[in-house]
Amino acid sequence: MAFTTTQRRVAAVAVLLLLKGALVLAWWFMRGPSKPVGAAAPAASAAASASAHPAVASALDLLKAQLAAHRQIIVLLADEASLSAADKAAANSVGQQLFHEQLERQRHIERAFDALTSAGAAARDAGLAQVLDYVESGEGLYDADRLAFQEALRALQRGIGRDGSLPAVKLHKRVSEDLDALAQIEHNYDREIGQIFNRFETRAIELKRERWADYVAHLKTLYRREQILKDHGVLVPYPPEPAASRAAAADDGQREIFGNSLPARTVVLTFDDGPHRQYTEEVEAILKQYNVPAVFFQVGRNLGQVGADGKPALERGAQVAARLQADGFVLGNHSYTHAQLSKETGDALKSQILYTDTLLKAVSPQRSPLFRFPYGARNAEGLGVVRDAQLRSVMWNIDSLDWADPVPRSIADRVLREVDKQGRGIILFHDIHERTLKALPLVLDRLVAEGYQFAGWRGSSFESAKAERQPVESPKLANADGNAWALVIGVDDYAKWPRLQYAVRDAKALTQALVERFGVAPERVVALYNKDATRQGILDAFHGRLAHGGVQKNDRVFVFFAGHGATRTLSSGRELGYIVPADAGTSPEQLASDAIPMTEIQNIAESLAARHVLFVMDACYSGLGLTRGGAPSSGNFLRDNARRLGRQMITAGGADQLVADGGPNGHSVFTWTLLQGLGGKGDLNGDGIITATELAAYVAPAVASVSRQTPAFGSLPGSEGGEFVFVLPSEGEFLSAASSQLSGEAIQLNTRLDAALNKPVAVASVASAPVAATVKDLQGKDRVIEAPVAVAATARQRAQLANDRGLQLYREKRYAEAEAQFTEALKLRPDFALAANNLGFVYYKQNKFAEAARWYDNALKLDPSRAVAYLNLGDAHANAGDKDRAAAAYKTYLELAPSGPGAAHAREQLASAR
Repeated sequence: MAFTTTQRRVAAVAVLLLLKGALVLAWWFMRGPSKPVGAAAPAASAAASASAHPAVASALDLLKAQLAAHRQIIVLLADEASLSAADKAAANSVGQQLFHEQLERQRHIERAFDALTSAGAAARDAGLAQVLDYVESGEGLYDADRLAFQEALRALQRGIGRDGSLPAVKLHKRVSEDLDALAQIEHNYDREIGQIFNRFETRAIELKRERWADYVAHLKTLYRREQILKDHGVLVPYPPEPAASRAAAADDGQREIFGNSLPARTVVLTFDDGPHRQYTEEVEAILKQYNVPAVFFQVGRNLGQVGADGKPALERGAQVAARLQADGFVLGNHSYTHAQLSKETGDALKSQILYTDTLLKAVSPQRSPLFRFPYGARNAEGLGVVRDAQLRSVMWNIDSLDWADPVPRSIADRVLREVDKQGRGIILFHDIHERTLKALPLVLDRLVAEGYQFAGWRGSSFESAKAERQPVESPKLANADGNAWALVIGVDDYAKWPRLQYAVRDAKALTQALVERFGVAPERVVALYNKDATRQGILDAFHGRLAHGGVQKNDRVFVFFAGHGATRTLSSGRELGYIVPADAGTSPEQLASDAIPMTEIQNIAESLAARHVLFVMDACYSGLGLTRGGAPSSGNFLRDNARRLGRQMITAGGADQLVADGGPNGHSVFTWTLLQGLGGKGDLNGDGIITATELAAYVAPAVASVSRQTPAFGSLPGSEGGEFVFVLPSEGEFLSAASSQLSGEAIQLNTRLDAALNKPVAVASVASAPVAATVKDLQGKDRVIEAPVAVAATARQRAQLANDRGLQLYREKRYAEAEAQFTEALKLRPDFALAANNLGFVYYKQNKFAEAARWYDNALKLDPSRAVAYLNLGDAHANAGDKDRAAAAYKTYLELAPSGPGAAHAREQLASAR
């Protein structure tokens, strides 16, 4: 009997209604009797049960971490067309690290889901519902964010599918609907990706789903590419000299295989990180359809294990690899655990390479000699191990970015653009992701249609049918053959004047800075404190020890006085300033006979044979005869400065002003500010040299902004515009827990002092435009002074300066700014172990322990004998919860420095970890 179309439709509807009724009845019977009024609601009970199950919180935390990495990968690779080759390589390297962390995290997510699906029904259903609620409607999620959860939902779908109960069926249906929604999201972006940088036309109905460009713009408000790279221990250095670049390229070309050596219109397909339990075979099926060869670079642990006896034990993944080999595809070595081999050494490095080679030989004795470094991260030692193992490193020149880009059409378009641009190449794909399956046919269709040849490995080739380190230099002064002298005077205990509190301490601090920081020989420092600082004692020091005691014409003399100053009005009405010795009287007549007038100081300055003399007076007075001799304007500052006499003076304030003694650490405000300037903040143009003018331009406005003093600056008679110069020494401190920092009082004052300038102090790491400042001259009039043109410096010198500024900022607990300085140092000089350690330590101080550990590792790669970096590394791992790595670092520290300052701490940490 034949049925009409209408009859068949009616029958189908009836069957569906019967099935629906049966499911309802089944659900009613499974549900059990109704709860009495007042009993706890099942949903609430289940929610409580879910909350109590630790796998829920674990799964949610892992999904959120998965999302963060997904977003960071997108930010790293956004605007890739505008990135330099070095930026692109760094972004790819860190992006691949993030992606492989995603794979490891996916394993943990699947374990969390397994724990939930095997829990009691109530906990399972409510817990998984809570997870799905987050995926579907989590606060702040964009549509494109949800693409990060695709693999997790597929794993969940597989897990739930093993349970035939009605609640599990409902959860399975919900997950399937979520996956369908993700497919639609992917499809939306698949259509949009070709116009990612173009404006869209206004439509009659506004789509609720955001544009990909809008999504990327949102992510850029959350993350910066450079910060992501830096957090993962990677910085892109400034471009090297062209000759060095060519030499490095030639060296690499001799050791490795690159795609740019292929014939024109020829490509090699490579697939990394497999074998995958599902996707590898699907990739192989696509390749067979198109009849094209490929190399599959295998991660050893996906094939099996290597025992302590060195014997391989193959697992399920090895069967997939064996089929690839049998079907004519080539197997390559991609390390044992996909570690970043540039950070491995010794046996750990060898095992990464040789274990996988052992496993591949067990899969097939005909395994190829091809090796690919994970992330492309390699060093000389790794390349040596590869050569010793009779393997050849294979790089790529076309990255599909299928490990990062969630949109198949975008992946395909990227590959095709690069192939068009380069005309040949080794293409990097991954056989562990579904989106590669969707992108691959799009690529192959186009390449086949355009007549490209696909090369395979033919046993020896693919066929289709450090620049030397330069020593650290210091800026050279044209008169560097001369000696530096100092006369330092401090008086607290006056016979007849009010006692001071901080003058001697100020003088001693200046003496220490001159000797320890600027290398003035102690025998050339004349120090007069309290009772020794009489009028006669001071004049004898000038005339006997300095003027006639060995000062030569190319020498430099620094004079510091901390004590009382006074101003006397002469009968002519002119004011005359005095410095007051310890034994001076108080009356005007005694002042004239007992104190030392500025006219005498001027005479002394002119009589000294030295090339440059700087007087710094932490006392207040006025009435100095000032000349207008300015700094030389020539571009060659050091050369001109060496032949110009300089006689300069900085005073703490003018007449009728009191010296402010309330500075930090028992110093006057003026001397504290002076010490900060000499500590590096006075280097206003960023060239590693502080001139007297720069020092005054920093000190004068800074002191005036926090006190009632108006410091003055000028040149004395006889000056020809020469400048007293301080050459900043290079800091060599490896920051650690023992590093000192300023007190809260000092930090607060320094913040106020720095705010007095028009730009931040000690932040720029390269020479910048000179800073101008308005200060009082020595007769109380306003004068604009400007720092000299910066002295040219090499990249290594600028790196050292940036590191030194980072140390200043660290001491003031300005960690973000210090981080920027250490970053700049490493971009200028990638082999700077000191800056790498210090960058790690400011990360550590910001509680970013994983990031800190990466930079300590970098420092130790560059300088493996630096014990303090191992101590730092141990602390970072300990705080991150990695006890084994912490213990290894502490043990290495104790081996290198068994009596070091951190030895007790390291032993204590090791004891507590047992």
